[in-house]
Amino acid sequence: MTDKSVPFSVLDLAPIPQGSSAKEAFTHSLDLARLAESRGYHRYWLAEHHNMVGIASAATSVLIGYLAANTTTLHLGSGGVMLPNHSTGDS
Repeated sequence: MTDKSVPFSVLDLAPIPQGSSAKEAFTHSLDLARLAESRGYHRYWLAEHHNMVGIASAATSVLIGYLAANTTTLHLGSGGVMLPNHSTGDS
């Protein structure tokens, strides 16, 4: 049997707890990403959800940029992109 490590990942919704703000949710996501990175996690995924007051990850590209600027080894990505939400409206 070989000794292989399992590459663990995090899936983050960037929740906004009641009485909190999106800015605080971004800070909490960064704290979680840094913790995951320090523990050797391989990937950090953000789930894109729209029209949900308690979720700060509607614009995953913005949050990914913020996390990328403040981490060094994590592979960052979006867990889902809904094309109708990014449509130019030219149908």
